[in-house]
Amino acid sequence: MKSNTIHSISIIEIPKIVDDGGRGNLSVIENNSLPFNIERVYYLYDVPSDAYRGGHAHKDLQQFLLPLSGSFDVILKDGGNAKTVTLNKPNKGLLIVPGIWRELGNFSSGAVCLVLASDVYNEDDYIRDYEAFKNYKNV
Repeated sequence: MKSNTIHSISIIEIPKIVDDGGRGNLSVIENNSLPFNIERVYYLYDVPSDAYRGGHAHKDLQQFLLPLSGSFDVILKDGGNAKTVTLNKPNKGLLIVPGIWRELGNFSSGAVCLVLASDVYNEDDYIRDYEAFKNYKNV
């Protein structure tokens, strides 16, 4: 939505089940874990530390970004304000609502970013130019 701001994004904690026997932890994401049904899943990996991903906004799509391994920064912009969120815990992810520009960078070695999306790929939903994004947001 055009009216969403960086204050509309949120961190969602995925419940962590700790094994008392010392065999590690387990976290589960189901459709009722997020405010949307999951229609697409993809992940980013082997991203060089000096590379950036993203660089776009969505008109309707919602995304949930989860750092399965390592860490990375998510730079969020709403046309007037900016905020950087560091994701580094595999049970805490970032919900990005429509109308928010995002850039991902500062990937640690071995970082894996899981993305759960509310819809299948649709190029018409993307805004890939920041000036066009600001015009879309009317700022």
